[in-house]
Amino acid sequence: MNGAESLVRTLVGGGVDVCFTNPGTSEMHFVAALDRVEGMRCVLGLFEGVVTGAADGYARMADKPAATLLHLGPGLANGGANLHNARRAFTPIVNIVGDHAVYHLQHDAPLTSDIEGIARPFSHWVKTSPTAETIAADGAEAIRVARTAPGQIATLILPADTAWNDGTGPAPVAEPPAREKVTQEAIREAADMLRRDPQGTLILITGQALRVAGTNAAGSIAAKTGCQVLAQTSNGRTERGAGRFSVERIPYPVDQAIARLKDFRQVILVGAKAPVGFFAYPGKPSVMTAPGTNIFRLATIEQDLIHTLEWLADEVGAKGTPARMEPAARPALSTGKLTVDACANAIGHLMPENCIVADEAVTSGRGLFPFTKGAPPHDWLQITGGAIGLGLPLATGAAVACPDRKVLCLEGDGSGMYTVQALWTMARENLNVVNVIFSNRSYAILRGELHNVGAHNPGRKAIDMLSLDRPDLNWVDMARGMGVPGSRAETAEEFNEQLARAIATPGPYLIEAVI
Repeated sequence: MNGAESLVRTLVGGGVDVCFTNPGTSEMHFVAALDRVEGMRCVLGLFEGVVTGAADGYARMADKPAATLLHLGPGLANGGANLHNARRAFTPIVNIVGDHAVYHLQHDAPLTSDIEGIARPFSHWVKTSPTAETIAADGAEAIRVARTAPGQIATLILPADTAWNDGTGPAPVAEPPAREKVTQEAIREAADMLRRDPQGTLILITGQALRVAGTNAAGSIAAKTGCQVLAQTSNGRTERGAGRFSVERIPYPVDQAIARLKDFRQVILVGAKAPVGFFAYPGKPSVMTAPGTNIFRLATIEQDLIHTLEWLADEVGAKGTPARMEPAARPALSTGKLTVDACANAIGHLMPENCIVADEAVTSGRGLFPFTKGAPPHDWLQITGGAIGLGLPLATGAAVACPDRKVLCLEGDGSGMYTVQALWTMARENLNVVNVIFSNRSYAILRGELHNVGAHNPGRKAIDMLSLDRPDLNWVDMARGMGVPGSRAETAEEFNEQLARAIATPGPYLIEAVI
């Protein structure tokens, strides 16, 4: 058994049974091993950003890591933007990156690069395995690291001769450490804050706390004490909908965030970071809370956030106090002109139970959240690191993880063009994804940012750099060219009918919503 097969068998034995791939010459022995070993599903992406983004979406929904297979330093670099997003979402991923044979590196062939240097900004753990005898054990350690709370990215570099030389066979994977519990002193301090000033206190949550068990506990605390609960602006996965405690997010625009947070005198952080602006703006603060606000970190993202909230509920006497659950309510369908609100009404009205929403609608998507809070229970996945081009791959990976659930991808036209190749993977794998492309034919969010940073009175060159016209993008033709059927909606009635049909039909579909 060579090193490559030893590694594949280690991955499968460690529960990593999906590999999103875009291989090259140096990975051919690993490709052959994937073919020989039963139990590993291989999903091809036509661009590395699709591969890494799909691994992110898969792990968010499967609660376990997928592997990626990438070709040397340039392949890893191509996937780097969505690894950045995955890192910010605390997603577990095991990257396998091929490299030249160890003895070939001295010749500085054209694809030679500092792969470890490329990997470090996006990885919690990086290692080049030097021999076929060590690769299985290194792979086992990569899996353990990836599975370590709250979810980490492990990058294992596989030189070609390490893959083809004789290996040791698979290695066992050690269990990751359990999540650490917060201290009793921290719980008591948070409880004292809630007793002193409940109406002036915000509990800010993210990560594991946005699963139903976490939001239920947070909702009980709010019902008992009168405090408020919010989520960070961007979160990897939120379980929400009718019958669940509804948690709003801090708004993205600075002025709205400041207004939303201005009355809180105390903020208790449960996994979340203290709220700051996404960017700096002239004349505006970086910190979104009011000056003098008491910020108390009750739990870090690595700690057991559900246990923390349940313990805090106990401490303030909220155990058994029912949270205010979101009532079932759907907006009415719109008629006439197709607007963002008309799209939101249709999505909230038609969303099926257990839907998974992959949200990269950017400007158009900011207003969608309230329209769906009373829809049947569903999961909402967001772009977390701000590197656009995640939505389509995220939906791809989520659909691989949950083939029996409908995935709804809400995508801006500008960001969708970064990883449009994901449509081909959806078609090849017959994934159950409805893609809604909000076609405003511009980088609309950047037009707003141009004003926000004080760059007023933009001229033709500036506007051209933020516009997607001359020619207009034709998303229906692009989708069909990659095997995904599609249609274009220009009125609310057309969008309503197309979305209902797409949700009811298995397999991938694309709707270009011209707004």
